[in-house]
Amino acid sequence: MSKAKNKMVFEVLENETIDQCLDRIQKAGYIPVRRTEKPIFKEVKTGGKVDYEPAGRQIVFEAKRLED
Repeated sequence: MSKAKNKMVFEVLENETIDQCLDRIQKAGYIPVRRTEKPIFKEVKTGGKVDYEPAGRQIVFEAKRLED
């Protein structure tokens, strides 16, 4: 008997909406249980000083397997 992974991590892709990612999770046979957002920063050098500015965010869903 093959054993499928009980948990997987799905990242919202660059040109994908959250709804499209949730549909992808459901089609794979999983249900989301946790959403995590991580900020993405970029370095900006002004003179001799380095500042960090927000450049975007990374959205990650943790999902568990649906029981059939």
